[in-house]
Amino acid sequence: MYVLPEDIEGRWINAENIRGDKGAGGRANHGRKGAPNYGAVKAGEQIVLADYHGSSGIIRHIWTTTRNRSPKMLRGLRMDFYWDGESRPAISVPWGDFFGLGLGCMTPFENALFNSPEGRNFNSFIPMPFRSGFRITVTNETDADSNAFWFQADFTVNDQITEDTLYLHAYYHRENPTTIRRDYEFLPPVKGRGRYLGANFGVICNSKLYFKAWWGEGEVKIYIDGDTRYPTLCGTGTEDYIMTSWGQGRFTNMYSGCDLADTEKMKFCFYRYHLPDPIYFRKEIRATIQQIGCLDPVNKKEMYYSGNKYSRAGDETVPLDLSPQSDPFDNTSFLFERSDDWSSCAYFYLDKATNELPPLESVEARIEGL
Repeated sequence: MYVLPEDIEGRWINAENIRGDKGAGGRANHGRKGAPNYGAVKAGEQIVLADYHGSSGIIRHIWTTTRNRSPKMLRGLRMDFYWDGESRPAISVPWGDFFGLGLGCMTPFENALFNSPEGRNFNSFIPMPFRSGFRITVTNETDADSNAFWFQADFTVNDQITEDTLYLHAYYHRENPTTIRRDYEFLPPVKGRGRYLGANFGVICNSKLYFKAWWGEGEVKIYIDGDTRYPTLCGTGTEDYIMTSWGQGRFTNMYSGCDLADTEKMKFCFYRYHLPDPIYFRKEIRATIQQIGCLDPVNKKEMYYSGNKYSRAGDETVPLDLSPQSDPFDNTSFLFERSDDWSSCAYFYLDKATNELPPLESVEARIEGL
């Protein structure tokens, strides 16, 4: 903090200076706050938020907000990040999910990578290196205007970018509903060298089928560098993965948290970021999480009398015993397979400025049921 680095300069990009040019900020309205925001992002419109080129550098911080922070807008605005003049984005994800807020829900929170101090805006502190420049756009894929849109990227230029410096990528996915016994894939196979940073998740439980039964017994499985049927990295349960236990209420810590825990509507948003415990890959990576629940006497009885069919986790040939007289914690009837609404945004660094991941899902699929 007290050493002046050679040649490195700080720049801000916002509506007052979208290219971050030196000495070019705040010119509108004779310098008297003439362009504090980009105006409305109208339905179907794309706006260039940042367009810098000419040197290496690192994006250090991004701040953004809009007056229309409805679930439809949080999921319907698409953010695209392009590195070094590439025509294919490294990041193409819903606006709210990228900044750590899932299910279109605004809530105050803070962690090591993102925050929303009062639940009215978004901040990112993920370092984003580039070699020659970057371009960031926002596209309104909804049928409504966003109203005024604010954005600022704080970055440095002339940073020394070495050969082993990686680019930031992100991948959003939603599966509604998930498939019984097929693990939800929150990061499809990625080829190359890099580091997995973590993900935020959103879950809307199928309460009609499972009532309020606990849903989070599924294990995270991360397949790296040649893993096939079984992964190198395997967790012990959903709430264990985010560093709590025996269910999960609302909490927000530096590297893990659950910023939404609505036990009435059975909606949950949570995150886990691997900063002090890095996950590296040198050939490929793929990440999944299981959809497994467990029973207690109350929901076991509700499920039994519902008449629905349920599947035991593990050996499919062993039936799930839901009869009222059975032990609710017996090994043959404790864990069961589920199908719920899962969504996520995963973050990783890669040795390439582009990736071959599937394109972002349609806005209709992203906002359905929110």
